[in-house]
Amino acid sequence: MRTRTKGIQLLGNERVVNKQYLGQRIFQRLGAISQDDAEAWLRNRQREIDAERAKQLRTGADRLWADGAGKYLMECKQRNVRSLETISYHVKILLPYIGSLPMGDVCNDSLETFKAERIEEDGAKNSTVNRSLEVVRTVMNRAARVWRDQGKPWLPSPPLIEMLDEEAQRRKPYPLSWAEQAQLVPALATHLQRPVLFALSTGARDDNVCGLRWSWEVPVPELGRSVFVIPAAEFKGKRDHVLILNDAAWKIVEDCRGKHEEYVFTYRPPAKKDETGKVIKKPRRRIGTLNNNGWQRARKDVGLEKVRVHDLRHTFGQRLRDGGVSEEDRALLLGHAIEGMPQHYATATVARLVEAANKASNTFDRTTLLRVVNG
Repeated sequence: MRTRTKGIQLLGNERVVNKQYLGQRIFQRLGAISQDDAEAWLRNRQREIDAERAKQLRTGADRLWADGAGKYLMECKQRNVRSLETISYHVKILLPYIGSLPMGDVCNDSLETFKAERIEEDGAKNSTVNRSLEVVRTVMNRAARVWRDQGKPWLPSPPLIEMLDEEAQRRKPYPLSWAEQAQLVPALATHLQRPVLFALSTGARDDNVCGLRWSWEVPVPELGRSVFVIPAAEFKGKRDHVLILNDAAWKIVEDCRGKHEEYVFTYRPPAKKDETGKVIKKPRRRIGTLNNNGWQRARKDVGLEKVRVHDLRHTFGQRLRDGGVSEEDRALLLGHAIEGMPQHYATATVARLVEAANKASNTFDRTTLLRVVNG
C-alpha cells in the first residue's frame, strides 16, 4: 500500500522505500518504523545523492581539497611510499579545517586556524606543524602540475604555503657522554637495552633499528661477520645502505640470533591467563619504536629528559669524530649521501669501515668537555 510520500510503501507492518531519484534507484526495507521516520530517512538519502552528484560534477579548482588529498594518498600507496602512514595522519588532522574547501580556495590564510589550534591547544612545535603544511603544499603542487581534467590542470598555479620558523625552537644535538650512557642503559627495560646499544654502536635510525630484518643480513666470510643491507624502500635516503657492525654491534646481533625468525630486535608481551586460569605465553614481536613509554620513563628517572632517540645517532657520529675517523668514512657509516657513493662495498672497504666504527668504542670521554667549550 502506497503511503502519502511517493516511493514509500507499507507492506504489512513494515515500510519499504522504492524510488527513482536523479536516475538512481533507492531501495531499502526500513522495518516497522513510523511514516515520519521513513520520510526522514528518504530525505537524508536524497541529500547524500545530491552531495555525491555535486562532487562528481566538480572539476579543476572546484574540486575539494579532500579529493586531492585522497588522490595523493592513493598515489603514495601505489608507489609503496614508506611514510604513507605518517602522511595519512597529517591528512586526517587537516581535513576538518580545509577538507571541504574547493582547491582554488585553499591558501595560506585558510590554514591560520589549523596552525593556531595545533600550536596553542595541542602544544605542537613549529616543526610538527610544518610536516602537515608540507602535505598541503604537495597536494596543491600536484594539482597545479600533474593532475588534469580534460587536459587542463586542476589549478592554474599552486598557492604559496608558508612554513613556520623552526630554527628558534630547534633543539641542539645532545651526544651522550660515556657516563650518561652508563646511567641510561641500565634504567631501560631489558628488551630495549640491546637495540639502544646497537643504535649507539652503528648510528642507525630508530625505524631501521626496530625494523632490522634477518633477511637483510649479508655474510662477509673473510671478516667472520656480516653486514646488513637496508633496502632503499626502508632507508631515509631512498637508496640501499650498508650498515656496518663494529665489534659491539656484532656481539649484540649474535646475542639476538635465533630469538625470532624475521626481526633482530624483539620482545615478548606479558603472559595472560585464559578463562580457565591457564597462563598463555604470547609470541615474540618486533619493537615498534625505541621512543616508547619505557624510554621516556628511563630518561626521566636518570635526569636525561633532554636526550632524544635521535641523539643516539648523534652520539655515534661524535665518537667517530673523537676517534679521528675521516669525514668520508663517517658519511659512509652514517649513511649520508656523498657523490659517487657505492651502494655496496668490497670486502676491503667493509674491513676498513669496521675498523673505523670500532674507533667509536675506543674514544676518550671528551663529550662533556666539548659541550662546555661550545656553550
